[in-house]
Amino acid sequence: MVKVISDSTSDLGRSLMDRYDVEMIPLHVYLGEEEYLDGVNISPDQIYRWADEHNTTPKTSAPNLEDVIGVFDSHLKAGDDLIVFTVSSSMSSSYNVCRLAVEELEAADRIKIIDSANLSTGVGLLVIEAAIMASKGQDLGAIEEQILKYRPLVRASFVVDTLVYLYRGGRCSGLAALAGSALKIHPRIVVENGAMRSDRKYRGSLDKSILTYVQDMEEQLVRAKKDRVFITHSGCESHIVDQVRAYLSGLERFDEIIETRAGGVISSHCGPATLGVLFIAGED
Repeated sequence: MVKVISDSTSDLGRSLMDRYDVEMIPLHVYLGEEEYLDGVNISPDQIYRWADEHNTTPKTSAPNLEDVIGVFDSHLKAGDDLIVFTVSSSMSSSYNVCRLAVEELEAADRIKIIDSANLSTGVGLLVIEAAIMASKGQDLGAIEEQILKYRPLVRASFVVDTLVYLYRGGRCSGLAALAGSALKIHPRIVVENGAMRSDRKYRGSLDKSILTYVQDMEEQLVRAKKDRVFITHSGCESHIVDQVRAYLSGLERFDEIIETRAGGVISSHCGPATLGVLFIAGED
């Protein structure tokens, strides 16, 4: 049997983790001296309150090596092979921690670590595909091979409401953050080759900007892999999410449109009211 494991940045939430029998390894979030586990004992709303009170961004870190070894070892002893997903290795040391755990356990033949080269449900899309294959009895090698084919096809992007959190995290200048707020500029951030970059800016209200962002992707969306598309957000108003869902539904392309809430690690860097549409490209 192949067990699928993901670090908490996949933002799938408990219901999807349970649905696909995926185990989560949490990253760590630090609010000052207080340490929390992402997806376990802290919420994005707590993070926003703390960040605004202290005018800074929380620190985040990869899982502890000892904890990862413990999780892996328990499944190996139960007879499982493991396929493990992490946030992009250029964004966190989570991948390296998992790799070191495999070395400590001398289990490279039974554990495959996948550097997703992505974040949030860009990781989650790969996790679900692996879980479906595992549930059908496919072996570790076959699952890894297919996942590596899907990896460059993942399309992950999002529109940011405020640049304040990116500024606090050192990802944009104070002048850009100030100008963005004054001019109601909402950048589109895309993930490519494991890194984030801004490739477009929308101006005006957030709901108008987000709808335009989704419309701009229509050519890709109508050719996307049909199984599922994610609407992942860090606390958008329901009418904005509903408008995106209605647009995607109107394309009559996807078997399932899944809404998820970004977890603590992702939310601490992008801030509230960020929304992304994420999917796998390449199906005719």
